[in-house]
Amino acid sequence: MTSQPINVDTAILDAVSNGYYHSPHDVLGIHLSETCATVRVIRRFADTVTIVTTDGKYPATHEFNGIWVATLPDNHIRDYQVLATYGNTEHLTEDGYRFLPTIGDIDKHLFNEGRHEQLWQVLGAHIRQYDSTLGPVQGTSFTVWAPNARAVRVIGDFNGWNGVTNAMRTLGQSGLWELFVPEAKVGDRYKFELQYQDGSWHQKADPMARRTEVPPSTASIVTASDFTWEDEAWLEARKAHNPHNGPLSIYEVHLGSWRKGLNYRELAPQLIGHVKYLGFTHVEFLPVSEHPYGPSWGYQVTSYYAPTARFGGPDDFRYLVNELHKAGIGVIIDWVPAHFPKDEWALARFDGTALYEDPNPLRGEHPDWGTYIFNFGRNEVRNFLVANALYWLSEFHIDGIRVDAVASMLYLDYSRNAGQWQPNIHGGRENLEAISFIQEVNASSYRLHPGIMMIAEESTSWGGVTGLTEHGGLGYGLKWNMGWMNDTLRYLQEKPINRRWHHGELTFSLVYAFSEQFLLPLSHDEVVHGKGSLYGKMPGDHWQKLAGLRLLYAYQWSHPGKQLLFMGQEFGQIDEWSDDRGIDWWLTQQADHDGLMSCVKALNEVYKQYPALWEADFSNEGFEWIDVTDGDHNVLSYLRKTSDGKQKVAVICNFSGITHSQYRVGLPQDGKWHEIFNSDALEFGGSGVGNLGQVVAEAEPWNGRPYSTLIELPPYGVVFLAPASDTETEEN
Repeated sequence: MTSQPINVDTAILDAVSNGYYHSPHDVLGIHLSETCATVRVIRRFADTVTIVTTDGKYPATHEFNGIWVATLPDNHIRDYQVLATYGNTEHLTEDGYRFLPTIGDIDKHLFNEGRHEQLWQVLGAHIRQYDSTLGPVQGTSFTVWAPNARAVRVIGDFNGWNGVTNAMRTLGQSGLWELFVPEAKVGDRYKFELQYQDGSWHQKADPMARRTEVPPSTASIVTASDFTWEDEAWLEARKAHNPHNGPLSIYEVHLGSWRKGLNYRELAPQLIGHVKYLGFTHVEFLPVSEHPYGPSWGYQVTSYYAPTARFGGPDDFRYLVNELHKAGIGVIIDWVPAHFPKDEWALARFDGTALYEDPNPLRGEHPDWGTYIFNFGRNEVRNFLVANALYWLSEFHIDGIRVDAVASMLYLDYSRNAGQWQPNIHGGRENLEAISFIQEVNASSYRLHPGIMMIAEESTSWGGVTGLTEHGGLGYGLKWNMGWMNDTLRYLQEKPINRRWHHGELTFSLVYAFSEQFLLPLSHDEVVHGKGSLYGKMPGDHWQKLAGLRLLYAYQWSHPGKQLLFMGQEFGQIDEWSDDRGIDWWLTQQADHDGLMSCVKALNEVYKQYPALWEADFSNEGFEWIDVTDGDHNVLSYLRKTSDGKQKVAVICNFSGITHSQYRVGLPQDGKWHEIFNSDALEFGGSGVGNLGQVVAEAEPWNGRPYSTLIELPPYGVVFLAPASDTETEEN
C-alpha cells in the first residue's frame, strides 16, 4: 500500500508557492505522519524532482505551482537533498526548509526584553555549517525583526533576486523572521522583501547588515571575518587604567577627506605617521557606519552595524584599528543614535509601520534635520542601539564612543515651538525613555569593556552628564565643553584692542569647569557651514593669525579638561574645510604653517611630560588662578597642579598683540623656574620673545603670593613655567 502525503489545503499551497505564506516551514521540508514522512520542496520549472537520502532516491510528484511532494517510508526525520532536472541538466542541492530555526528561545526572549548584549551574533546574516549524513552543509542564516509584516522573503545573488522560493518563517510572538539558505555564501548581496499589511512588497536593506555595497548602491552583503588581531598588549594595558584621568589629546579625522582616495589599509601608515609625529594620544573618526549621502559626513546612518564600504570591508577597518593600536594610538568613533534618515530602503517605516521610529508625530521626527527619531521606549529598538555600541567596542576594539547630538535626545521640545511637542508623564520636557537608554548604553559599555570612554556632545547645561548612573547621572565619562569653545572663539575673534571689554568671556569657563568631566573641542563643527577656518577667525595679518592659533592651542592644552583638534587645524588650514576637496597639505611645505605644526607637537610633548597639565583635570585641586583680573593687559595667568600639589606648572597667556616686557607674575615658590614651553618660539614661526629658558622667583610678594618673577611675555603668546625642582627647598 502506497503511503499518502500529508494533505495541505490548496489555498495554503498557493500562498507557499508564491512566497507570501507566513510559515512556509509548516508545509515545506520534511513532516511526519503515522506511516511515512512527507517531503515538499519548491523547484519551479523543473522537469523532474527526486528526494535523495542515504537509503535511496524517492521520485517526487508535481503538486501545485512549482511545489513537488514525495513520501519516504518510515516516519522518522532524516537528511535529504533535492535532485532536480531542467532539460538535460541536473542540479543536486540542499533544501533550506529542512533545518531548524537558527535562533533560540533564549535569544528571542532577551531581544524582546531589550537585553541581548550580543544581538549581532543572532540577527542579520551569518555563515553556518551543519553536519549531515550526506556531508557537511554550508550556507547563510537570515534573521530580521519585522513584527507587522504579512510575509518576508530574502532576495539576493543566490536566488536571482527572486524571493518566491526563499520565504521566511515567523517565529511566534517575537516579531522575528528566519530562514537558512544553503546557496548563500560570503560576498553575496541580499535584501529583505517585506509584504506590508496592504499587500504591497518593499525591498529593505538588512538593519543588522555587517557589510554593505559601496554607495549609492544599497544592498547588504553576507560577510564573515577571518582577521587576526595583534593588539592584545594594548587591550590589556587599556583595562589597567582609567583613561579619563590620563593624558588625552584627540586628533579628529574625516576618513574620506584626510587624504583623498585612500582606503582603510592605505590610510593606516600615513595616518599613524602623522599622529605619532604630532604626539596625539587618540584619533577620533567622524561616523564610520554606512551612510548613503557622503556630504552628511556619516551623521545620517542607514546601516549601523557596517563600516562604510567606501574604503573597504569590515576586516580592512579592523586592520586600521589594529595598526593604530600597535602604534600606541587609541581609536574613538562618532556614533549617531539620535536620529536616522528617511530613505525608504533602510530603517524608515521598515515593516510598513513606525517600527524603529517613535510613532508619535510630536516625538518621531527632527524638524531641523528632516529625519526620524528612534523609539527609545521600545525594548527591541533600545536593544538594537545598545548592542550596536557594544558591537563596535567588541568587534572592532574601539576605545571610545563619542555620542552625537545628545541634547536632541534629552529634550522633548528640542528645536520645537509651543504646541509642537508633548510633555512626559510628569508634565516635563525631559525624554525619560531616551535618558534611560543613554544610562543603559553607558553602564553596559563600561561594565563589559573596562578602559573605554563614552563621550557626550551635549550642548546644554543638563546636570550630571558625567555623573554615575546609580546616582541619577547619564553615565558618560566625558562631556564636550561647548561653552568653553563658544566663549573662547568669540573672544579671540575680537581685535586685541577690544578684548579688555570681553575679559569675562574668557574667564567664565572656570566658574563651571569642574561641574562635569570636560573635553575641550575645536572640532569639525567650527570650520564648516560658512564659519570659516580657525585661521580665518583670528584677526590681523597672516603672522598674527598663525600666532593667534598658537595662542589658542596653548591655552586649550593648559586649560582644565582634555582636548580635541580637527584635522587641518594643526597646520593652520586657511580655507573652510570641504569634505569634497579635503585639507590643504601643501601648506605644510611653508615654514610658518609647518612651525604651527611643530608647536602642536611640542604642546603634546610637554603635556604628556607634566602630569600637572592633566592629572587633576576634573577637580579644583588641579587649578589655581594667579591673576584673573588683568583684562587691561589681556593677560590670564594660572597654575596647573597635580592633586597632591607636588608638581606645578604656571601658565601665562598674553591675548594682546604687544609684548609685555618685565611682566611680574606671582609664584608659589622661589628659585629657578624653567620655561618649558613658549608659543612664540622661532621654531614655531614666532618672534622669539622669551626668557632664555628660565626665570628666577624672588621673595617679592605679588598676586597674593610670597614670590614673584619678571618675565618677557610675547605678543599673542603663552609661556609655561615649571619649578626646576618639585621641592620648595631647592637651592637657587
